[in-house]
Amino acid sequence: MITKLLIANRGEIACRIIRTCREMGVATVAVYSDADAKALHVRKADEAVHIGPSPAAESYLVGEKIIAAAKQTGAEAIHPGYGFLSENADFAQAVKDAGLIWVGAPPAAIRAMGLKDAAKKLMREAGVPVTPGYDGEDQSPERLKQEADAIGYPVLIKAVAGGGGKGMRKVDAEGDFLSALESCRREAKASFSNDDVILEKWITSPRHIEVQVFGDSLGNVVHLFERDCSLQRRHQKVIEEAPAPGMDEATREEICAAALRAAKAVDYEGAGTIEFIADASEGLRADRIFFMEMNTRLQVEHPVTEEITGVDLVEWQLRVANGEPIPMKQEELSINGWAIEARVYAEDPAKGFLPSTGRLEDFYLAQRNRRDGDLRVDAGVEEGAEVSPFYDPMIAKMICHRPTRLEAIEALATHLGRSHCYPVKWNAGFLRNLALAEDFKAAKLDTGFIERNLEDLIPAVTAPDDALQAAGLLIAALANGRQASDSLDLDDTWRPRMAGFRLNAEPKPLSVRVRHGNNLSEVDVSTQSIWDVPIARAKADGIFVSNNDGWSGVFIPARYDGTGYASAVDGAIIAPMPGKVIAVDVAEGDAVTAGQRLMVLEAMKMEHALTAPFDGTVAELSAGEGGQVQVEAVLAVVKPNDAD
Repeated sequence: MITKLLIANRGEIACRIIRTCREMGVATVAVYSDADAKALHVRKADEAVHIGPSPAAESYLVGEKIIAAAKQTGAEAIHPGYGFLSENADFAQAVKDAGLIWVGAPPAAIRAMGLKDAAKKLMREAGVPVTPGYDGEDQSPERLKQEADAIGYPVLIKAVAGGGGKGMRKVDAEGDFLSALESCRREAKASFSNDDVILEKWITSPRHIEVQVFGDSLGNVVHLFERDCSLQRRHQKVIEEAPAPGMDEATREEICAAALRAAKAVDYEGAGTIEFIADASEGLRADRIFFMEMNTRLQVEHPVTEEITGVDLVEWQLRVANGEPIPMKQEELSINGWAIEARVYAEDPAKGFLPSTGRLEDFYLAQRNRRDGDLRVDAGVEEGAEVSPFYDPMIAKMICHRPTRLEAIEALATHLGRSHCYPVKWNAGFLRNLALAEDFKAAKLDTGFIERNLEDLIPAVTAPDDALQAAGLLIAALANGRQASDSLDLDDTWRPRMAGFRLNAEPKPLSVRVRHGNNLSEVDVSTQSIWDVPIARAKADGIFVSNNDGWSGVFIPARYDGTGYASAVDGAIIAPMPGKVIAVDVAEGDAVTAGQRLMVLEAMKMEHALTAPFDGTVAELSAGEGGQVQVEAVLAVVKPNDAD
C-alpha cells in the first residue's frame, strides 16, 4: 500500500483526502501558496511544502513544483483532488514518468474524454446517446452562428475543455449569439488555455443526472448509481442528491448500463463520472437522457454517493492506484436511504452572488469536519481563517443522510439554520430557502429552478426584529453583570467586555433599546428568555447577531452615529471585490444606457460584468484593461442624462 501521499490541491478536498489517509495509516504531504500558508489543509497534513505565490498559475497549476515537492518529501504518490491539474493528461503522464503513482484516471482516458467534441464522437461509437448539436472542427464565428441558427434557439455554447460551469453560455436569441460566443471563448481561454467550443440544443425541462463509475487496472468496472445535480446557478451545481428523485428501476438500469459502456470505451481506471442531460418534461425516461461529458476525476458531490452506498471513494482510489482490484463487485452495491449536499460559498446572494473575501471572525458550521449521525461537513476553513480572492469561493459542503428524501432535506435545512458567519458573506440562508422551497421538496425541479425562483430564495439583508431582540438580551445580560441602570441604549458609550454570556436565572428588571439603521427594538428582559432568540455574541466593538434560518447575520456597533449606510446612487461604478479588469467597453464621453456593460472584472475564477446604473454619459473612467483593482475602488462614473 502507498505509505506517503502528496495532495496536489487545497481547501476542503485536501482536508477530506487527509481524513481518509489518516484512517488508512497513510502519511500526507500538503502543498500551499503564499495565501494558504496558514490554511487548514496545511495544518492537518503531516508535512507541507511551499510551492509559490498566491495566484494558482504560479503555484497549484505548476506541475513541476508539485512533482519536485513529492520527490523532496519522499511521497510515493500524488492525488490531484478535483480542479487545478486533476484532468491534465500531461501532468498525469509527468507524474508517472517521474516514477510516482498517479491517483487518478489514465492519461489516455483523460485525453479521450477531456475535449467535449471528441468525447461525443467516441460515445456515439460506443452506443451511448448524445445531445443533438455541433462538434465540428470549423470554429469560425460565422460557421458556429450558422450551426446555432440551424439547431434553433435557445442553444448552449460549451468550451470543449470546460468544466465547473466555466466556458458555458446559454443563448436565447440569434442576435445575442456572437457576443455570448466572444465572452465564452475569453473565459475558456483564461481558464483552460483552449477557446474551442461545441454547440448543444438547449433541452426543455432539463435535469442533470450523473452516474458514478469506478474501474481498476484488471478490467473491472462498476457503477455506484446516480446523482441528481439539477439545482444549478450559472451552470454551477448548488445542491446535489442521491439517488435522483423520480428515477424508476428500469430507467436507472439503462442509464447506469450506458455509463458502464462509456467507461469501458476508454479502459477507465479510478473514480469517474458520466454526466447526462435529461429532458424531464414527461418525467425521467431512458429515451430522453443524453450523454454530456465525462469527468475523469473525483467529483465535488462524491459524498452523497458515499453516504448512500457506505463506500469511501478516496480509499478505493488509493487501493486501485496501488494495483488492487475494486473492493466490491456490482452485485454487492446497493442504495441505502437518501443523501443531499449543499455547497457553502463565501458569496453575497443579495449582491448577485458576488464572492466575498476577508477574515472569518465569527464562523460556525454545525459539527464541522465531523461525521455525526445524519450530518457530515467537509470544510476547508475554520473560524479565524482568511478567505482569499485567488481561488474558488466554495469553503465547505454540508451533507445530510437520512432514510427518506424529505427527512434529508429537513435535516439539511436545520443544520444550515444553526450555522453562522461574519463578516464574510455566505450563501447558507439562500441554501436553506432553496431546501425548503415547496416545489423542490415535491421534486418539481430542473436546471432553471433557481433562476425562476431567485427573488423568493434570496434571504433578507436587514436585521429582523428577533435579531434585534437577541442583541438586546445580550446587552441586558452583560448590563446585569455590571449593575446597570434601569435602561441602556446601544448608542450610549457602552462597550461589551465579554466574549460570551449566560443570563442569570432571575435577571433584574431591565429595559433595553437596540437601534440598527431605522429599526428600533425594545426588550423587557424580565419577560424574555435568552434561549428563545437567535445567537448573539459580544465582540470587541459591538454585537454580532444571527438567527436560526441560515441568515448571514448583522453586526450592531456599540456606538451608532445615526448616519445609516451609504449607497452608491451617484453613478459611481465600484469594484465589488479585488480583481483584474479584463475588458473595457466604453471611453470617457460615451453615451450609455441603463444595464449596458461598461467593463468586465475577473475575480475568483469568474467574470463579473459591471453595467451602467441608468441612462447617461461616462464622465470619468479610471480603469484600464489589464489593471488590478482593489475592492470598493471607483472604476468609472456615469453622469445621468438629467444632471445639470
